[in-house]
Amino acid sequence: MKESIKIFEAKKVRTIWDEENEEWYFSIVDVVEILTESERPRKYWDDLKRKLIQEGSELSAKIGQLKLIAPDGKMRFTDVANTQQLFRLIQSIPSPKAEPFKNWIAQVAKERVDQLQDPELSIEQAMTDYKRLGYSDNWINQRLKSIEIRKELTDEWKSKGLQEGIQFATLTDIITKTWSDKTTKEYKQYKGLKKENLRDNMTNTELVLNMLAELSTKNISESFNPESFDEHANIAQQGGEIAKNARLELESKTGKKAISSLNAKTGILSSKKIILKN
Repeated sequence: MKESIKIFEAKKVRTIWDEENEEWYFSIVDVVEILTESERPRKYWDDLKRKLIQEGSELSAKIGQLKLIAPDGKMRFTDVANTQQLFRLIQSIPSPKAEPFKNWIAQVAKERVDQLQDPELSIEQAMTDYKRLGYSDNWINQRLKSIEIRKELTDEWKSKGLQEGIQFATLTDIITKTWSDKTTKEYKQYKGLKKENLRDNMTNTELVLNMLAELSTKNISESFNPESFDEHANIAQQGGEIAKNARLELESKTGKKAISSLNAKTGILSSKKIILKN
């Protein structure tokens, strides 16, 4: 885990990054103190926990503790919340400083409902967001195609009775490890990523190879109709191997590595003219 201090209106919020779960955790007492300006933020939080329990909320039961640096300089356990839990807590705090967060959450929720009712809005929003961030039109086209292919693969897995979560993640990891020689976690570490989306930080070449791996996996699955998870794992490896062979052939012909350490901040965006060097 890695500790950090976030500054909010000149006040500190202790945070910690959990590499295993890929989550930022925030000190609840610090956030409560900022939003309420209470002189006794720990008591405020204790009272709020009791109120949440009385309301039937399960949130307080899910709150964990991690060791953070206390005011006396020692490492002490304190209640922490991830981003989703923190937003839920903010909704329970009647503070003017919490209103901007509440309004933002409401807007995000509305946009998500609209997108579920009309999938084209999701695509249009994605294009707008990527353009605003500085991605090139060519990269955006590749990325949107990769989303389509990924959806086709997960639909195939669902049709075979696989469950989202650990099964999808395990098969994705097999595919990624096979074609890139890196697990998803290793790949993100190589690019210097934490919570960021790996595909949003791939070069055009990486996106194409990943698409080839997932498309191949989907097509093989449709042909062989696997029944057990082991069979799905074997097919995931076969799909990854097709992309790996393409990667090795490309690297042999060009003399350049297809896997890049560059990410969206260090060279993928069209606004940054950086030549890939590996």
